[in-house]
Amino acid sequence: MPGGPPWWQRRFKGYGYRLTLPRQIILDVLSRTSRHLSAEEVYMAVRRIYPAIGLTTVYRTLDLLAQMGLISKFDFGDGRNRYELTAGPGSEHHHHLICISCGRIIDYTDFIDDEVEFLSMIGKTLSKKYNFKINTHQLQFYGLCDKCR
Repeated sequence: MPGGPPWWQRRFKGYGYRLTLPRQIILDVLSRTSRHLSAEEVYMAVRRIYPAIGLTTVYRTLDLLAQMGLISKFDFGDGRNRYELTAGPGSEHHHHLICISCGRIIDYTDFIDDEVEFLSMIGKTLSKKYNFKINTHQLQFYGLCDKCR
């Protein structure tokens, strides 16, 4: 592979787990999409490459990858957890805008200075108020997209 192994391969070994073929394929599937895939969608994509995989293996692997911090698990209110990589190409920090009508999910990344300053202030205030060290955060906004309004 040009440029060396994928970023997750190096990180995976640091956690003391083996990078099995199903785990590698699941990470590869997630790295090739900008969508927030459900476990069932991951399963269908992986089955095209590795037909022997079971849905239970996909669920267990997604849980493990989330515990390891390699992927993020989201509940956007549609009754299905969604997943995305936490690092690697195209995974800059972002927030989500979720349409409550059609389910569209917009990754919001183009922060202006006032937003960055405001979120930093909230983080510092909460840390101090609750004596809590914040490592990261997730912010989701629910409403109607331009097509559903």
